[in-house]
Amino acid sequence: MERGGSLKLSEAQVREMSPLNLAYVGDAVWELHVRSELAAGGGACVRVIALHSAAEEMVNAEAQSRIVHLLENCLSREERDLVRRGRNVKPGHAFRGPDPIDYRYATGFEALLGYMYLSGKTERLRQIMDEAMVLAQRKDGVEEPANG
Repeated sequence: MERGGSLKLSEAQVREMSPLNLAYVGDAVWELHVRSELAAGGGACVRVIALHSAAEEMVNAEAQSRIVHLLENCLSREERDLVRRGRNVKPGHAFRGPDPIDYRYATGFEALLGYMYLSGKTERLRQIMDEAMVLAQRKDGVEEPANG
């Protein structure tokens, strides 16, 4: 995973971005990661509708909220602060579907991923997303993830 095309942002520029803008990018990064992993692991016989259904289970606010709660102990203080910044931002619209608390935690998760992606921290981004995939695919949500 490489930084986006010709986009060249310093870490200071990324830090100054709105958490909602970071979450906007992070949402796309997470969705692409999930889809890529599912497509690569599915083999040639898996129907696209099955891949889409599996992806939907991992990219919704409830799933992302659960993931970020389980990841919390694996995140550095700086990473937890990024999640908190994203979680605490006012969304600018009324909540329609997901639980507002899940939505806020999901926004925090996406803001973290967006920050990592835009600041070029691709190795750590990959670690977080790989662990998040493991957590997203588990149904029980009980075990703590390995420290990373």
